[in-house]
Amino acid sequence: MNTRALAIASLIGTLLQVAMVVAGHSSPAIAGLFAVGGMGFSLVAGVIYARLAKEATKRSAAIGGLAAGAICAFLGILVSYLLGDVPASLLALGTLSSALTGAIGGYLGTLGTRQVASA
Repeated sequence: MNTRALAIASLIGTLLQVAMVVAGHSSPAIAGLFAVGGMGFSLVAGVIYARLAKEATKRSAAIGGLAAGAICAFLGILVSYLLGDVPASLLALGTLSSALTGAIGGYLGTLGTRQVASA
């Protein structure tokens, strides 16, 4: 796994997640989009991972995307929980669903690029 790509993708994803959570804390309309927005930002983190880890195979990009998506989702949901906006149970469910979308983003991020190996 490319740790530099993981750190950058996780940081960008976390910034997006936390911005959404903070905005949603005072806006019910934005809070209503937490699930879709959170998974979307995890997908974006996965794509970023794949694009930065240029040597990654489709499989390793999906794994890196999974990790980036899970990290940024967990941190965003944690902030939301600490603000009192979501229940603690969402830490597990939200992180798992966002990890999956991060993996999809990692895979999608390899499409249209030259890969060292296609495994």
